Amino acid sequence: MPSPHLTDEERRHRLARRHHLAPEARADSVEEIARSLTALHGTDPATVHLAAGARLADPAGPVAAMERALYEDRTLVRMHGMRHTVFVVPAALAPVVQSSTTHAVAVRERATLIAQLTAGSSLDAAWLADVERSALAALARRGEATATELAEEEPRLREQFVYAPGTRYEQRQAVSSRLLRLLGTEARVVRGRPLGSWTSSRFRWAVAPALPDIPPAEARATLTRAWLATHGPATEADLKWWTGWKVTDVRAALAAVRAVPVRLDDGGTGHVLPDDTRPTTAPAPWAALLPALDPTSMGWQGRDWYLTPAQRTALFDRSGNIGPTVWWNGRVVGGWAQRPDGEPVWRLLTDGDPGREAHTAIEAEAARLHAWLGTTRVTPRFRTPLERELSA
Repeated sequence: MPSPHLTDEERRHRLARRHHLAPEARADSVEEIARSLTALHGTDPATVHLAAGARLADPAGPVAAMERALYEDRTLVRMHGMRHTVFVVPAALAPVVQSSTTHAVAVRERATLIAQLTAGSSLDAAWLADVERSALAALARRGEATATELAEEEPRLREQFVYAPGTRYEQRQAVSSRLLRLLGTEARVVRGRPLGSWTSSRFRWAVAPALPDIPPAEARATLTRAWLATHGPATEADLKWWTGWKVTDVRAALAAVRAVPVRLDDGGTGHVLPDDTRPTTAPAPWAALLPALDPTSMGWQGRDWYLTPAQRTALFDRSGNIGPTVWWNGRVVGGWAQRPDGEPVWRLLTDGDPGREAHTAIEAEAARLHAWLGTTRVTPRFRTPLERELSA
């Protein structure tokens, strides 16, 4: 029996509904959004709030809702995860991400830090272990603290070492920032509230609650099942890129969830969960303004079914980070930015005009975004050519 065929149009229908982008599919809570998308990109702190605002049925207070989930209810957790990237994930999924992905990152991170400490100074692994015990004790006493505050109790955190000696990235770094990042990847500390506003990338830290230990293969299967539920059909290359796993781990995880191969329009092979081969009901026409590094825009390695190669120069930076995008019916059709007064401004990047209905819907989304952002100005951490031009 031939494999089922899932068209690009079907993929766009799924994206609209499962990623809460079509108006009839919008979510009632930030937790629902995080569960559906598996993980929200958190490298740029503003992204999680903007991504939530684009998907909430009532976007009046996405910042308050996200902060309550992260810092009060603790239903969401900010942590290092796939590809050594910071994500916001549902609390129930945190041990799965840790076991499947972050633990291996932590092992490499500790080895790298010790090698850098010993290469250019008299510091060593024993010294680092003693400092981290002292720092964790101080953090437990304080409840929550910045790196600077911790260094008041443990002055050795101010010690500096040479990072990447002999390369163009060479610089002196304080032990505090690297140690806290390492302890974060080891799930021993967790990021708390940012200093300043919700757009700030400077966080307080707290001792993390213990996570249950899950066998890595089981965790990879669980994460794959969650991700395929809203990102399938997806290729092996998509899953390998999104997770950062070895191809052998990707194939084992797909086998563990009994993923079904399907034919894609480009001739490639995608994978879906066993009960997910039927077509999706088409949503009503929809538009969306998604932020830089949005989890939908960055959801797959192969993006030609929703983004044309000609748009990449304007919408991506040199490292492959996507900027703010304008969507119409499951395709990227342009980009947006904010004027100095906070008002969103957008530009289409298409071969032809998508029509009056598209313009009206995009304008409505821009107004919806402006209504809750007000005069708050958000500058993406990774700036792209079109975003720079529109915001000037």
